[in-house]
Amino acid sequence: MASSKNIFKENSKNNFNKHAEIYDESDDGKFVAPMYGEIISRIISEKPKRVLDLGCGTGNVLKRLKENKEIVLSGLDLSENMIEIAKKNVGDRAELKVGDAEYIPWNDDTFDVIVCNASFHHYPNPEKVLLEMKRVLKKNGTLIIGDPTCPIMIRQILNIFCKLSNNGDYRIYSKKEIEEMLLRCGFEPSDFKMINWKSFAINAKIVG
Repeated sequence: MASSKNIFKENSKNNFNKHAEIYDESDDGKFVAPMYGEIISRIISEKPKRVLDLGCGTGNVLKRLKENKEIVLSGLDLSENMIEIAKKNVGDRAELKVGDAEYIPWNDDTFDVIVCNASFHHYPNPEKVLLEMKRVLKKNGTLIIGDPTCPIMIRQILNIFCKLSNNGDYRIYSKKEIEEMLLRCGFEPSDFKMINWKSFAINAKIVG
């Protein structure tokens, strides 16, 4: 089972390495673009000192934060080529690393905010990722997830397609599914919002 799930990681890595140079102009890049305003607003409202962008891609979230010199920025992505583009976009304003979200290469209790925008649906072991987020998030910190969603019938079809395709998508979640998963992993979800008809944002705090 573990090896079959790793195929999704390899497919994601290969797909994003292949399309890194054109990602922002691609259909995927255009899909994500309307989400940035809501995600950045949520980050800024937390007044964080340290932010991790998990699945940072070409650095579009970090790029929008880089003028705020009071925030220490970090980013992690599975794709080496996406990280190279991110370095061009944010320069030395962020510590950027290539790595797996299941094994976040930072110490416990490091970040005030972790943001995961348009990346969560790629994770074949989402609860393991959430527990890693919980580990590196400060006890009073905030997790912000933005991800695609859609009505149930379309979602069911897309989730079948995810298993058959080689683009690295693993699962599209409903509001109920994402909230229940957060609760199982020790988070209290809040502020769920549909950004548009095909994407959402949600905040979460560590319980206790």
